[in-house]
Amino acid sequence: MRITCPICGERDRREFYYQGDAIALRRPDADDTPEEWDAYLHLRDNPAGVTRDLWYHETGCGAWLVVTRNTVTHEVLGTALASDHGTGAA
Repeated sequence: MRITCPICGERDRREFYYQGDAIALRRPDADDTPEEWDAYLHLRDNPAGVTRDLWYHETGCGAWLVVTRNTVTHEVLGTALASDHGTGAA
């Protein structure tokens, strides 16, 4: 699988570290309910099809990316810097 880093260009996926669903970009506020925090921390979907995931360009520029991909075909549909999607990553 090839991933296009917006900074470095197209690279092999082995340069990247998969972090999981891009739900981290929708982190609850500190004063949100315990139920909202529980859902954020513990409830995850495992869809077959198009997903938005966080990837870290570990052996490249160190950028956090949102990668839109199809988990069935492994086709990468798009990439963007996580900082362009709200609060960023980590």
